[in-house]
Amino acid sequence: MAVQAVQTSLASHGNALAAPRQETTAHRPGFLTTDESAAFLRLSPRTLEKLRVLGGGPRFRKLGARVVYALDDLCAWTDERTFSMTSDPGYAQRDSVL
Repeated sequence: MAVQAVQTSLASHGNALAAPRQETTAHRPGFLTTDESAAFLRLSPRTLEKLRVLGGGPRFRKLGARVVYALDDLCAWTDERTFSMTSDPGYAQRDSVL
């Protein structure tokens, strides 16, 4: 079920990682659970949980007891981690989880 929701979100969001996003006031971000967000990013849910505690992960929202991620925030987080080569200055200073 979670994978199907991510696939639906991806289809409705388009290829946001390859194309620049256009900001509109009418745009409402879709929200994904931790499991759905992990599937979207191809990370484990535990990695997202660690990043929430230690910092350095995508922005998240707490809705009562629930943690959700906006699809736009996930895309922005991945955009911040784009490199041309391993010798890029930002690549050597990437976040590490201890």
